[in-house]
Amino acid sequence: MTIRTHAERGLLLAILLSAVTLVLEIAGGILSGSLALLSDAVHVLLDLLSLLFSYGAIRVASLPPTDTRTFGWHRVEVFAALINGLTMLAASLWILHAAWGRYSHPVAVESGLLFVVAAVGLVLNGVSAVALHRGAVGDLNVRSAFLHVIGDTLSSVGVVVGAVVMAWTGWYRADALISAGIGLVVLWGTGRILRDALRMLLEGTPPGLDAGKVSETIRAIEGVDRVHRLHLWSLCSHIPVLSAHVEISPSHASRPGEVLEAIRSALRAEYQIEHVTLQLECGPGCTFPAAPGLRH
Repeated sequence: MTIRTHAERGLLLAILLSAVTLVLEIAGGILSGSLALLSDAVHVLLDLLSLLFSYGAIRVASLPPTDTRTFGWHRVEVFAALINGLTMLAASLWILHAAWGRYSHPVAVESGLLFVVAAVGLVLNGVSAVALHRGAVGDLNVRSAFLHVIGDTLSSVGVVVGAVVMAWTGWYRADALISAGIGLVVLWGTGRILRDALRMLLEGTPPGLDAGKVSETIRAIEGVDRVHRLHLWSLCSHIPVLSAHVEISPSHASRPGEVLEAIRSALRAEYQIEHVTLQLECGPGCTFPAAPGLRH
């Protein structure tokens, strides 16, 4: 089973569980009077929207390329992750603002009901996180959804602990502090997702790849004299792309195809780069044999 198939199945299960969690937490938050639970419900609502968006993005990205969209729809993943990150940012700021108001003016909370609802939400979020984990390894969009669910899971832990504290001590400011903690968790996840999405939109070098080391790998191949105009970027989270100009030594000018294949094999084996565009060049006094696609 492919990562993409795991991602789709995990997202569908997470969507179902998040919908159930949302209904429970809204009802529980209203009945118990807990801002922490309502804050978590807002978080779950945004997560549900992001999961739906993520699933839609995966389906759209699987559409084949066309004459007008030769790269296909892979960039939809990046835009979906960017929108997810922006919604997380808005949610975190709202939660922090509401938490400050509740801390300044605490109100009584029905801690027993709060504990039961939060515990059920914790279990459901945990199952969703497990379902999304494998797909999160190779897809930024699924990883953003996974971080949403992880944030919800941590939030549920905090709400459960807060319910116990309020039941034993009657210190209802704990509800506001838990809400603030949820907001900070969301804010942390936002920074990571926005950073990765913006890096791809700005054509930054993919994480884990170093342009200098990649250039050295190409130069180390027999028959290569020089590498310049090397560019590394990402089409989406799991498709790195490379283009470069490679100068062939005169001794290998008669068999540039061998050098080209050696470069492609090295990039595939060492860096898992499949999308490679190379412009082969030859120095002064050096000529390539007549062959389609080779110039000097």
